Amino acid sequence: MKSNVIKYVFLVIIAILLIFAIYKVNSENANKKGTNGSDGNGLSKDITKEIKLAVANLDTMNPILSKNKNVQEVGKLIYEPLVNITQDYKAEPCLATEWAKSDENSYIVKLRENVKWSNGESFNGGDVRFTIDRLKEIDSIYSYNVQYVIGVDVVDDYTVRIKLDREIPFFEYNLSFPILSKAYYEGENFTQTEKNKNPIGTGMFKISSLNDSNFELEKNNEWWNKKEKNAVIEKIIVNTNTSMAAVYNTFKMGNIDFVNTANLNYTDYIGTLGYSTKEYEAREHGFIALNTQNPLLANLEVRQAILAAIDKNNIVANAYAGKYYVADFPLGYGNWLDYTENQNPTYNIELSNKLLEDSGWTLRRGIWQTTVNYRTQKLSLNLLVKSSDTNRVNIANVIQAQLAQAGIEIDVISVNDNSFNAKLSAKDYDMVLVTSDVSASPDLSTYFGDDNLANYANNEVTEIMKTVSNSTDENVLKENYKRLKEIYKTEVPYISLYFSKNVVLYNTSLAGEVSPNWFNPFYNIENWYK
Repeated sequence: MKSNVIKYVFLVIIAILLIFAIYKVNSENANKKGTNGSDGNGLSKDITKEIKLAVANLDTMNPILSKNKNVQEVGKLIYEPLVNITQDYKAEPCLATEWAKSDENSYIVKLRENVKWSNGESFNGGDVRFTIDRLKEIDSIYSYNVQYVIGVDVVDDYTVRIKLDREIPFFEYNLSFPILSKAYYEGENFTQTEKNKNPIGTGMFKISSLNDSNFELEKNNEWWNKKEKNAVIEKIIVNTNTSMAAVYNTFKMGNIDFVNTANLNYTDYIGTLGYSTKEYEAREHGFIALNTQNPLLANLEVRQAILAAIDKNNIVANAYAGKYYVADFPLGYGNWLDYTENQNPTYNIELSNKLLEDSGWTLRRGIWQTTVNYRTQKLSLNLLVKSSDTNRVNIANVIQAQLAQAGIEIDVISVNDNSFNAKLSAKDYDMVLVTSDVSASPDLSTYFGDDNLANYANNEVTEIMKTVSNSTDENVLKENYKRLKEIYKTEVPYISLYFSKNVVLYNTSLAGEVSPNWFNPFYNIENWYK
């Protein structure tokens, strides 16, 4: 009997030990999954809340003085604009909460209250006027944003009036430059070169240390944006390399987590293994303007036939090794006002032939011809191109060959920069191959406004341009931009060819959505971790 009791006690003890062991294992597993012992965001305590970035050739941390694209990008984590640009290129409030035209040439801007600089001082309208005044005085990447500003009145601490020398459609998009602290930057601090001075901003992160080899950012506890204060990333270390080649090598060695580059031959430096990539549309838009005042190009069917005879995919393959995007409209596919769902190729030789035949042209000895006032008229045009841009010259030659196959004779006029600019100004061309940098603003005055490159006029377009420049109704804007795109593609005053491409390279252990655009490669960084 006694032995049975001892046996039962022994079994109970074993059972207790087994239950405790199972509980312990389950508890540890829960901790690893973040379901127990998490950091408060539902994430395991084992995750890394620090990431490493890099810049090449650091010049200055003053964002409006820096000529360094990497510095400007990192600066978006430290400094903030009045108006932010979203991932789909929409203007949204940041340091400004609202804005409105007070008359045709001026804006009233209401500023966000209770915003602190990272040193604890208050942000106000004086900082806005100080920043704009500096941008008017210096050569800055952001000087373009304020080129039409003729004055800033500080109405009160949280209201400013910005006066312009003309009406600027969608001017609020121009307010996307970083704002500086007047109290901090006034005087010698504005052009500071000392590495031991830490500039201040109002953004998600602040500079905690700055030296010759790197600078460190930490979460800015003074940040006004309560919604994002629970960002996972707490620290960012930014290595300051001497060149982009050094940045690539540092990335290849696994010592940085993220690189943004326009160099699409990056695999020459880092190979193809051990990292992830995300490509996105960059700013360069290449297109042909067709001079609609030319007697031949005034004919809609001729313009449409030229469009149908151009193989854009072949152009991108020849000039950019297939590493650019084919384009069909200046806004780009990521813009909230671009109606493109799928890219529709326009290359169709049969359609080109039919358009010309139906409008009275005849193909003779490989060239389309027609009779005008009893005289034979060949479909022969010139294409102006800048000789200093070898890629553009290459594209012009490809277009010449493609249109020759379609029976359209093209004479490529390749001239130096001065001659090109003179001919451009005088509209001395039949067609011209140009590039422009896409703006965050959806303003299409370059293409449809007065004195446009295509000499194109259309009463409906004129009315649409007036409507969109004076509307803030998103449905009205979407409807009118949809119509603008239809006109652009059917009337063919321009032929969009390509958009350039950028790419971000990032560590495979970096978790969270990486979703860059050309305005800011760090969207969603608050949710990144390793």
